[in-house]
Amino acid sequence: MPQQTAPIELHYWPTPNGWKITIMLEELGVPYEVHYVDIGKGDQFKPDFLKIAPNNRMPAIIDPEGPGGEPISVFESGAILQYLGRKFDRFYPADPRARTAVDEWLFWQMGGLGPMAGQAHHFRQYAPEKVPYAIDRYTNEVNRLYGVMNTRLADHDFLAGAYSIAEMACIGWVVPHERQGQDLNDFPHLKRWFEAMHDRPAVVRGLAVGKDRREQTNLRDDKDAQAILFGQKAR
Repeated sequence: MPQQTAPIELHYWPTPNGWKITIMLEELGVPYEVHYVDIGKGDQFKPDFLKIAPNNRMPAIIDPEGPGGEPISVFESGAILQYLGRKFDRFYPADPRARTAVDEWLFWQMGGLGPMAGQAHHFRQYAPEKVPYAIDRYTNEVNRLYGVMNTRLADHDFLAGAYSIAEMACIGWVVPHERQGQDLNDFPHLKRWFEAMHDRPAVVRGLAVGKDRREQTNLRDDKDAQAILFGQKAR
């Protein structure tokens, strides 16, 4: 594994997407410094952040020791996991078959688990009015996706076989399962995996980064923050 002398600059807020990167960096044991992007206050729209994250979403990183020794910025959590996995040759196997399995579950999370759980959160927790169809639609879809994980984990310790960035991508979206209307007791293999993940010290440390800030944020009652997060259009 290459030596990282200068800290990686992590632009972050403690959410499931942000946790992916803090967990990875903690697992790698490389130096990093956190720059908080308070999404409830609109920090994600600041011009300096836009330069490295054109989608106005965190997380993003700047690696001062990028390819050829030159700095590189990376946005999108899945791309960051892949970048770090390739650079440090950990948790992202070089073998084509093993890497394909990791990519399958990484993209499954990026295209399915994350967006659907996010919608379940929105309509169950933040929507100004209850929309029963939307609540049922997304709660049921998260339930289906949990079932996919449960089936896979019935005969695999981890999603892609060995512990990998696929786990780091998914764990944060299972942490708030109760708010998604899910009971892990309905998914015994997923529950076993969830508990095993919390036995990893790096996972615990990664989930704890910025915990105090998250606990101070109450998006359910903060109408200004909701307007910033949920009322976005092209700018």
